Amino acid sequence: MVEVLAELQDRTFERATAATARTYPPERRLTPEQLTSYLSRREYAVVGTTRPDGRPHASMSMYIRSGSAFWLPTVDGSVRARNLRTNPWLTMVIAENDDESHIAVIAEGPAELVPLDDLPADLRTAVDQNWPHVWKWVGLWIVLNTERVLSYAAEDAEP
Repeated sequence: MVEVLAELQDRTFERATAATARTYPPERRLTPEQLTSYLSRREYAVVGTTRPDGRPHASMSMYIRSGSAFWLPTVDGSVRARNLRTNPWLTMVIAENDDESHIAVIAEGPAELVPLDDLPADLRTAVDQNWPHVWKWVGLWIVLNTERVLSYAAEDAEP
């Protein structure tokens, strides 16, 4: 799992534009172990999708990571679910702190809607253990099949 995220991050940095490399200097990225640890200890992200008319939509979401995939619970009929039916691409930003101690990870890629019954057993167990309240409202799962990963840790950050 560590290798897959690290490989995705390496490929993303290799293809980065000059502007992206200035904003996210490769030397400030999280190591493979830090990336995995950071994403495992976080539970929420800001999620971005695109409305059918092209306008952006952002919202908060819980997530569970499995390898390089992120699984997000949602209400069936939610704006983000409707958006993904038209434009199946999702961006997540997982960030914390400010100034010289901030950390940010951006993950993006194609996303698909997954019925409740198709949630893998290991993820169902994780939800039962960590977020049992989710079952009261979740109607659908979104899986982000990550293709790009960028990370940044400021100088005083503790990933």
